[in-house]
Amino acid sequence: MFGLLSQLSKNLTLAIPLAMGFGFLAGWGLSVGWMKHLIVPLTFLMVYPMMVTLKIGMLFAGGDGKAQGLAQLINFAIIPFLAYALGRFFFPEQPYYAVGLLLAALLPTSGMTISWTGFAGGNLGAAVKMTVLGLILGSLATPFYLQWLMGTRIPVDFMAVFWQIIFIVFLPMLAGYITQSLLIRKYGVKAFQSEWGPRFPPLSTLGVLGIVFVAMALKAEQLLAQPAQLLQLILPLLALYGGNYLLSTIMARVLLPRGDAIALVYGTVMRNLSIALALAMNALGTEGADAALVITLAYIVQVQSAAWYVKLTDRLFGKKQE
Repeated sequence: MFGLLSQLSKNLTLAIPLAMGFGFLAGWGLSVGWMKHLIVPLTFLMVYPMMVTLKIGMLFAGGDGKAQGLAQLINFAIIPFLAYALGRFFFPEQPYYAVGLLLAALLPTSGMTISWTGFAGGNLGAAVKMTVLGLILGSLATPFYLQWLMGTRIPVDFMAVFWQIIFIVFLPMLAGYITQSLLIRKYGVKAFQSEWGPRFPPLSTLGVLGIVFVAMALKAEQLLAQPAQLLQLILPLLALYGGNYLLSTIMARVLLPRGDAIALVYGTVMRNLSIALALAMNALGTEGADAALVITLAYIVQVQSAAWYVKLTDRLFGKKQE
């Protein structure tokens, strides 16, 4: 089973469209209202496993302060406002699509940040720290940004969003930290890193695919009536990711050495779409499926663009010195 899940994790560009397709077929042919009850358990399955391998201790490592500062500047002072502007332009009459775009921009970094930084030969230590710091800061900031930027367009219950963040992020983080500590105490650090730790992220992928399936099933009838909506949703996502890559690449080339530069790009362009998806489905009521559809499509853009960018890193930042 873990072998199959591991293969799915490595092939998200195929697995997510398949989950979307099966979800669409289910929503088209079956009664799917009951699937809303799957959202909470799937959310836990999606978020908790990624927290088990989170290296919180890396927050206190030094040596890359400039890269960390630039990452947070881009992640919280620039990209959310780019997403907000794109949402206003592309979705003037569809605020929940705009919320989906904003949620994708508000929760930076994920396991993908670390993986793709490694593939491209970047500074893994900086990437790990960006991942932990971005997750914590993004989770704390999201309720404020949502109320500030979207409160006039949709009813944003600040406390409801805040408690969802506690439930979706910080409780699984605590549970993951306890699990990690218990496993390390029983089996040792080496065994945890080589045997136990790698078993958890594929379980998160199963949760992601489940949420994608449910979100698509709940939207199937609406998409069947308006099939052009998918194209309408892709364009602002391409603009968001394209603008993010351009900005991060320019700043990284000008201001940072190669390893930190690559970490900066992946620490700002890769978004924590799993948590954004969970928040959309749990905190926004029945309209959350609209926001979730945007975030689901963002998975495809994110994974594919990250793979393409790896091929450009030597040309953009020079070859890694052996």
